[in-house]
Amino acid sequence: MFENDRVLKVAREWALKAENDLTTAGQTLKLGAKTPTDTVCFHAQQCVEKYLKALLVRLGIDFAKTHDLSALIALLPEKMRPSLTVEGQRLLTSYATITRYPGDYEPVTLEEARQAVKLARRTRKQIKKFLPKKTSKT
Repeated sequence: MFENDRVLKVAREWALKAENDLTTAGQTLKLGAKTPTDTVCFHAQQCVEKYLKALLVRLGIDFAKTHDLSALIALLPEKMRPSLTVEGQRLLTSYATITRYPGDYEPVTLEEARQAVKLARRTRKQIKKFLPKKTSKT
């Protein structure tokens, strides 16, 4: 397998995992008032994280094992950075690092969960512009 083929394969694997997370978040939201909102938000964050990692792989940029979206975004060339505010980056990151575990924090509302999925979808759309069509199934 050629190096470029290997890079595309790994980037595609990240993108497919990201899509699975977004599907899980979107489907779980359909539960309405019974939605486990922390789970939806976790999967929304994971979608963004994995799409960022797919792009970093595609660009040949090494990254540490992290859930910190700000750290991952900082590795990207400025023109390829998604338009996630610093506040949005921190909020989504908290869904993978804080609200995923028991703790002393306010429960995530259904509206916050919907907003997290909206951010994930928007970020996905922006990142996919920089990935080859072969990288994702949608």
